Amino acid sequence: MRRATLWLGVIILLAVFFRFYDLRNTPPGLWADEAMNGNNAVEMKWKVYYPENFGREGLFINIQSLFVAAFGHEPWVLRLPSTIFGILTVPGLYLMTRELFGRRIALFATFFLATSFWHIMFSRIGFRAIMAPFFLVWSFYFLFEGMRKTAVSSTPPGGKKPGFCGVSKPGFEKPGGVFPTAVFALAGLLFGLGFHTYIAYRIAPIIVLLPLWKFYQTWKIKEVEPPYGGSTSNPPAGGCAPCLIGLVVFMAIIAASPLLIYYAQNPQDFLGRTSAISIFQSQEPLAQFSENVVKTLGMFNIAGDFNWRHNLAGSPQLWWPVGILFLMGIWIALRSSTLGVESQKTPSVFPRNACNFVLLWFVVMLLPVALSNESLPHALRAIVLIPPAMMFAAFGLEWVISASSAFLRPQLATALLFTFFLATTAHAYNTYFNRWAPNFNVYEAFQADLTEKAYWLNKQPKEIKKYVVTDSVEKVDMRGTPMSFQTIIFITNTFFERDQKEKNIYYFGANDFDRINCSGECIIIPIESKPTIYKTLKQKIPGLRLDATPGFVVLRK
Repeated sequence: MRRATLWLGVIILLAVFFRFYDLRNTPPGLWADEAMNGNNAVEMKWKVYYPENFGREGLFINIQSLFVAAFGHEPWVLRLPSTIFGILTVPGLYLMTRELFGRRIALFATFFLATSFWHIMFSRIGFRAIMAPFFLVWSFYFLFEGMRKTAVSSTPPGGKKPGFCGVSKPGFEKPGGVFPTAVFALAGLLFGLGFHTYIAYRIAPIIVLLPLWKFYQTWKIKEVEPPYGGSTSNPPAGGCAPCLIGLVVFMAIIAASPLLIYYAQNPQDFLGRTSAISIFQSQEPLAQFSENVVKTLGMFNIAGDFNWRHNLAGSPQLWWPVGILFLMGIWIALRSSTLGVESQKTPSVFPRNACNFVLLWFVVMLLPVALSNESLPHALRAIVLIPPAMMFAAFGLEWVISASSAFLRPQLATALLFTFFLATTAHAYNTYFNRWAPNFNVYEAFQADLTEKAYWLNKQPKEIKKYVVTDSVEKVDMRGTPMSFQTIIFITNTFFERDQKEKNIYYFGANDFDRINCSGECIIIPIESKPTIYKTLKQKIPGLRLDATPGFVVLRK
């Protein structure tokens, strides 16, 4: 146990390093969606739901508002909550996987998560979706912990200690405690909070049905046929399973209720952008769905997300050795599941019910991705597939170790395993910090040019009028402000009109160019580098001259 705790500590330190290192500078720039979150956070209105920018659940933005108030208007501040949620997901996955498969597989899955380029990527970007895996792994951990303690408390002295729904877990010995009602309540609370994270989370209740049903079945069997004597008219000593299930559901509803009430009052926001990108908008939904499933399954080993904000464009989401272990793990899980040919004589390290659960998670959370019809494969939309993917890879590694033990000496096997871990860690560092971060496509994808303009504006004298202009007609916030302004508005802290006046920074679209007042000294910064904007402004305001000394084009008078 001490050795497992030590290795877990090392893995968590790895996770912290990969998610915190150089966060001030990497990723470069500030993408407009992140800046939009930041500008909503500046309002400090603590909404349940923010309808701008195709609609966003409010929990993440409300948390960001606390960080902005404490640390200021910097891109890394908006990303700090993601980093924290990403790090905390790592021990959560360990605890959940340990409940299902024991310590060693839990350590393997946790290591793969800590060094996953996919998870590192979204742990360093200010998107709310990073919270979804966090709430899933922690809610399921407490659910399984409660089930185990309930089962243990109803087991006679000297009896076996059941794991998930009565399946014993090798390599995990922990004394059961008093009936943990609070643990079930916490599981429901965390699961319900997950609805405030990302739209794909809404399908997650299908996953929780399996463990709750198995929990009820086990309780019912014990009630009718006590395993160690006693009256058949009394439920097991662990407590009333229907009551505990009801508690989980009740707490989940309580946690999700603010959002449910909002949707009841604003039904148009329930689907948001989902209906617009659904496969049902295509002419052949079934064919489109089949194609989407193939693309999504292929993202793990063949071709991943092509968006530079989400991935090293086109690269598989898993490093190829981990990807091979992932495929092996799926095969192992299928053979160990209810559908498997060995379901009745499953090796104890891969309990049938636990494998059913991981497979169900993977299949169910694949659906929101496959039912969408935009930019597939889509790493962000598939973020809730990361925990089961890491567990599948851990299954594969466990099988390799067991199979190789027959012909490899323990010392050699340990050395090879350690080398593999070092190579995986080095690959994660090289891919993110050496190959992805310095790439010019990443610079463009995160609008680093606008970020530079914003910092330059912050250094200009307040007495000079400064105009940020665009000819874009896209409007995404409730005030009709173009999306292209969001990055500069956040970094210059000019969301409110009073701040714009104080700093002499103003924002005009093409229809407002006539309102630009350059009777005195002024600076105009076009968002887009377009000759047509320069020409239009010089016609409207005689005396303007182009100036490229800041490293980008501004117009001065």
